[in-house]
Amino acid sequence: MSGGPSRRVSIEKPVMTRNDEVAAANRSMFLDSGLFAINVIGSPGAGKTSLLEALANRFARDLAVIEGDVRTRRDADRVEKAGSPAWQIETGGACHLDAAMVRRAWMDFRETARGSRYLVIENVGNLICPSSYDLGEDVKAALVSLPEGDDKVLKYPALFSRIDVLLIGKMDLLNHLDADPDRLESECRSLRPGVTVFRISSKTGLGLPEFCDFIIRGREAKFRA
Repeated sequence: MSGGPSRRVSIEKPVMTRNDEVAAANRSMFLDSGLFAINVIGSPGAGKTSLLEALANRFARDLAVIEGDVRTRRDADRVEKAGSPAWQIETGGACHLDAAMVRRAWMDFRETARGSRYLVIENVGNLICPSSYDLGEDVKAALVSLPEGDDKVLKYPALFSRIDVLLIGKMDLLNHLDADPDRLESECRSLRPGVTVFRISSKTGLGLPEFCDFIIRGREAKFRA
């Protein structure tokens, strides 16, 4: 075999370009469907599904949920039990959702979710891979729970420099932990000055009315434009 020089071929740009094209199509699809879409990103165990259960209790069938996990539809089952239609994407090993996965899911799910006004996409539990992928959402949100510590923001700047909303979760545990929510917020604002921050507890309901109002106002603004 020839021992000639090797050549490195970058595939990242074509892959991301194609994803962005599908994301733009998703954005138009969600607009046509009357949906305000939120992409929620967080670590495994951060409380993403507990948050969605709380939102389902508030919005019922006005909320539709697309769940992303490597295996099982356990999270979708939880959301459905809480009162909102849900669709499970099993990635089979992929560490994030991409725009094409979400598009296929919505095309299969839209009749079941007909009449919904809000769509929440729970991304695969990960603070790295999902940050780069536009899914066609209106809002990209990151959920960080206090038990994870208060040092996550600057460790994962690719995510926290892109988000529209920071959710600081499990605030009911504040008095039992050393984590400082002020540090989480200030470090996030150092990367993303205009970020909207909610301190929440899905267990006690702290901050959830304010977050729900934000979702409602977001949809109103989208369809008033």
